[in-house]
Amino acid sequence: MNRKVRVRFAPSPTGPLHIGGVRTALYNYLFARRNGGDMILRIEDTDSNRFVPGAEDYINESLAWLGIKIDEGVREGGAYGPYKQSERRDIYRTHVRQLLDAGRAYIAFDTPEELEAARAATPNFQYDASTRMNMRNSLAMQPEEVKRLMDEGTPYVVRFLIEPGRDVEVNDLLRGKVTINSSILDDKVLYKSADDLPTYHLANIVDDHLMEVSHVIRGEEWLPSAPLHVLLYEAFGWADTRPEFVHLPLLLKPDGKGKLSKRDGDRLGFPVFPLEWTDPKTGAVSSGYRESGYLPEAVINFLALLGWNPGDDTEIMSMDELIAKFSFDHCSRSGAKFAFDKGRWFNHEYLQTTPDDELARLFRPVLEAHGVNAADFSDDYIARVVSLVKGRINFVADLWDQAKFFFVAPLTYAEKDIKKRWKEDTPAILTELIEVLRSLPDFSSKGAEPVVLDWVAAKGYHLGNVMNAFRLTLVGECKGPHIFDITELIGRDETIARIQRGIDTIKAPES
Repeated sequence: MNRKVRVRFAPSPTGPLHIGGVRTALYNYLFARRNGGDMILRIEDTDSNRFVPGAEDYINESLAWLGIKIDEGVREGGAYGPYKQSERRDIYRTHVRQLLDAGRAYIAFDTPEELEAARAATPNFQYDASTRMNMRNSLAMQPEEVKRLMDEGTPYVVRFLIEPGRDVEVNDLLRGKVTINSSILDDKVLYKSADDLPTYHLANIVDDHLMEVSHVIRGEEWLPSAPLHVLLYEAFGWADTRPEFVHLPLLLKPDGKGKLSKRDGDRLGFPVFPLEWTDPKTGAVSSGYRESGYLPEAVINFLALLGWNPGDDTEIMSMDELIAKFSFDHCSRSGAKFAFDKGRWFNHEYLQTTPDDELARLFRPVLEAHGVNAADFSDDYIARVVSLVKGRINFVADLWDQAKFFFVAPLTYAEKDIKKRWKEDTPAILTELIEVLRSLPDFSSKGAEPVVLDWVAAKGYHLGNVMNAFRLTLVGECKGPHIFDITELIGRDETIARIQRGIDTIKAPES
């Protein structure tokens, strides 16, 4: 089959987009772009009972943040719309009637109570060729009775007529040929009169055909429904235009067995949603990758490698590089453990290559959140601070712990460092240091460092004790970047003021 690649991501607006769904969207996008194709976003909102306000906007915002660009959809429009299933009722009605007229589907009037009674009476009850003639449907009832019930407006469903005993072949680009006997399939409900909407099975087949979808790339949990979809394509006479299937492996728990869930994220401290989500009913807030400080490029790179590899040891890849390398030839058939620590590593790596001025922009809200008026500091100053400490961070928020002393002078000092580095003669030595710093003609890092080190050597002072006590007064503890890079940035007056405050405040530990 030689036709243009057209893929679709078809989430339901029933809540936040799970990170597993994001990976499915990503693989659809990479495959489409790799093959010069189109990416469709279709909203599957036929289950009106599960609709959640705000979920559709959340889906669109999540994909936009991640850089997964949609060619056709509710917002983008396109020649194959509408792209929201609740707006395609007339289309589905026509196709339901087509199946009924061809004898490939039938009407069933069974009430929920009758179905429950059948399940109770028959172990492992399945609505199929072995049971359908004992139920209340148009195959088992007289035409007059069917007409009467229809005229009275009795609620009904339309079920697909599955003929037993046939081997149904599903060709999957990842898993090869999968054969399932039709006898294990039930007569799936395709349409419900109660809400005048189709079920997933009918709507997807009709939409994929009419939107000329060439490849259906979805999670492996949908593999059991694939034989039914093959039969539906045949029933409509569309077998020659049936899309190729790809059923992706699941994302698994980081530890133990089973599918990745929100509970795993809550338990181990990582998000499972791309953006923060507030439940409109309960008000409960779930963390998101964006709000947790992840860069979208890092999330994309991390997710791409959960179940796929480029065929070599390359790990850091931009979206364009992922597109250029992507192929289902290198996809795994087995589930991928969600190694969230690796996600943090990716974020660290991407932060290191992010321009300092961009990190400075992202850091400003963090400063404000900690009570610092970021407007008091220039873009250049914040960018220079970032350049000194970003090697130690995994997230933008980590910049505060690494760099707060550049914006707020310490008022307390680490006891463990005082005990180790603050001696009885330290105040006198630091008083001398103040005079050395005052006399410096060049207060830059390169200008100050050799002068101060020569002074320490000439005086015969212990270099480690002097420099660590010096650092303690500037930072509040014995950590941070190169000390003379600190003094250059905060300036001569602030450096001297901090040393003097340390001299006046810190008391040598009793021996």
